[in-house]
Amino acid sequence: MNETEKSPIHYDVDVVRLPSKGIRVRIEADEAQRTALAKIHELISVDSFYAEMVVTQWKKKGAKVSGRFSARIVQECVVTLEPLETLLEDDFEGLFVPENSPLSRPASIVDGEMLLDAEGPDAPEEFAGTTVDVGAFAEENFVLAIDPYPRKEGAEVQQEVEELREESPFAKLAALKTKAQDK
Repeated sequence: MNETEKSPIHYDVDVVRLPSKGIRVRIEADEAQRTALAKIHELISVDSFYAEMVVTQWKKKGAKVSGRFSARIVQECVVTLEPLETLLEDDFEGLFVPENSPLSRPASIVDGEMLLDAEGPDAPEEFAGTTVDVGAFAEENFVLAIDPYPRKEGAEVQQEVEELREESPFAKLAALKTKAQDK
């Protein structure tokens, strides 16, 4: 999804007007929103989607979003092509800062190279204006939880490994080499 398209479950929170204790946001996708999510993410269906988040101030002009989502989706099994129902649930958290904020730049730059810790926290995301779309952020985390190659339990590919070896280009080259050596 590009930045000009809004998430089907978008929910803008004005960061400037956040109360000191933050605000709670609950999103329960209706049928039209679930249909749009399924279409965008190439799923058979999204039967339910629910997210609950807390948005609090972070630093001077930023926001911290922490929450949990739960979704029931139906995908196509990559082996049998049958519908496969999956329950997705996950906690998520993120930091948001205004555009061009010094807080969005990586802290570790040595000799012009940026040092990133793969196990460390994510860098804050930038937002334009004064609002953060926490619905889009919940959707991003939902997408990360979807199995790109769903497989029903016990589903196996029917083709035998030996058949695959016989058909491989390397097997054909080996046969040609053996044939040439026999001459």
